[in-house]
Amino acid sequence: MTPSSTGSSSTVSFTRWCIGLFLASIFSLVYLLTPLYILSTLVLLITQYLNPTLYFYIYVAPLIISILVPSKQLTCLANYMTPMLDYFQYEEILETTNEALKKLNREDGTNVIMALQPHGVVSFCSMCSWINADPEIRPIQTGVASVLLQVPILKNVMGIYGLTAASGSNVRRILQKKTKDIRGSIVLYVGGIAELFKSSRKEERLYLKSRKGFIKVALREKGVDIIPVYLFGNTSVLTVIKNKSLEKLSRSMQVSLTYFWGKWKLPIPRDDKLLYVRGKPLGMPYIPEPTDQDVDKWHGKYCEEVTRLFNTYKEKVPAYKHKTLYLD
Repeated sequence: MTPSSTGSSSTVSFTRWCIGLFLASIFSLVYLLTPLYILSTLVLLITQYLNPTLYFYIYVAPLIISILVPSKQLTCLANYMTPMLDYFQYEEILETTNEALKKLNREDGTNVIMALQPHGVVSFCSMCSWINADPEIRPIQTGVASVLLQVPILKNVMGIYGLTAASGSNVRRILQKKTKDIRGSIVLYVGGIAELFKSSRKEERLYLKSRKGFIKVALREKGVDIIPVYLFGNTSVLTVIKNKSLEKLSRSMQVSLTYFWGKWKLPIPRDDKLLYVRGKPLGMPYIPEPTDQDVDKWHGKYCEEVTRLFNTYKEKVPAYKHKTLYLD
């Protein structure tokens, strides 16, 4: 089957470009500034506990409101966020088309782990795919570290894309749903926070060799397959400060604790081209008690498919033409 391909317009008005810049910057700025805001609020709580001022109440109000308001997916916002597609010159190539994906759910009763890499600092390529998605596919949830679901502000802003805990028990709970629609499938970032610190404009590195848990989950669950997805441009729109101590702290807390920058040396994403490539299902078998050899075999097949996607389509993204993929 010939892969389907879609993309944003090659000619974009300056106004639409600016709107796209503004929308994209909301997410990177919130991601960076939320920890600082929470910390400063805690300082104010300590220093003004006995004599709070009106300024204090105004300053902490967003935090209090966010704590009380649960995270909620807002698919209705997608149509208003399309300027982001033009800002990033977004395109997608679907070896598994939307119709084929829906057929897997409806007719075959197969649920899917959409395995995304690389993570990037902020996954703008995945955000764009959500904005551009078929309305029947857009409700798919994305697995994230449980701590992100608890962090005020972040859980509400990032939560519009539909977040759920990436814990093994929760992933299995979702995959065991027999709804015959996208609600029984899940998006997972295989490399996680560790892969965030491998983001670079000069080379492409995936944190993958030791990431085998998702393979074991797929083997153990009947009627579950894995579809690899490569996010070209995810590691180039933002540059991250790489520091072993910050990386270790971030991984232990499961949230990014570092500075990053992009356009104009600010925490604003560059308008580099983004390309979303959805591969083919691996054809995972059902093995209730997989051995280490079983896991290694299918992990190897996943690595081969990710490498194939990268080498097949990197020529379509100018910044990637001369890049080599490394699996760490």
